[in-house]
Amino acid sequence: MNQAMPPLDPHPLSEYVAWAGSRNREPLLGVLKEKLPKDPERVLEMASGSGMHINYFAPHFNHLHFQPSDRDIEVFDHIKKVTNEHGNDNIADPVYLDLTDPETWFNPGPEKSFAAIFCINIFQVAPITIADGMMKCAERLLKDDGFLLIYGPFQVHGEFSSDSNREFHETLRSVGVDEWGLKDIADLKKAAAHHGLELKEQIEMPSNNFSLVFGRIAR
Repeated sequence: MNQAMPPLDPHPLSEYVAWAGSRNREPLLGVLKEKLPKDPERVLEMASGSGMHINYFAPHFNHLHFQPSDRDIEVFDHIKKVTNEHGNDNIADPVYLDLTDPETWFNPGPEKSFAAIFCINIFQVAPITIADGMMKCAERLLKDDGFLLIYGPFQVHGEFSSDSNREFHETLRSVGVDEWGLKDIADLKKAAAHHGLELKEQIEMPSNNFSLVFGRIAR
């Protein structure tokens, strides 16, 4: 029996976030198994939160080195605790990364040092304005053939892909926080284009979510 949805709470260590994360991690793992490089490389997670996703994925890719990051330093001890409990020696200690602060964008590593970057379930509670920083940061950190994967529920050209997504959006909006609500893929594409990136794949996922794969615009 599926666990009932806990009360909406975007805090990274909340029961709600843990519930949501456990629902999407297996389909996401399938996408990553297809997309991540087969040779040793570095992979960055933006907005790692509790570290649930990076610690679930890492054991499946022993040849890769994973770097968690977040703007909330309060979660760092929890990420390290979960990493130690799982014995994941291919996960580095988390680093401070604030997508609104360019001075932090090279904290994870030097320019073009990551083969892949992923960010999971952030835009429904984050302002769309962080998309510009995310794309600019990815432009700097990704290798030339690298990719940025953004996962979550989104609007598509101003439309909802399902009634459940519309209801989720309305629930988020009812809280009264300006930035809460489903963002539009078109706005992410616009931000990407400003920084030399484009949407390469729009993958439909379970529960009416999407995996959006961005890469460098071909020259």
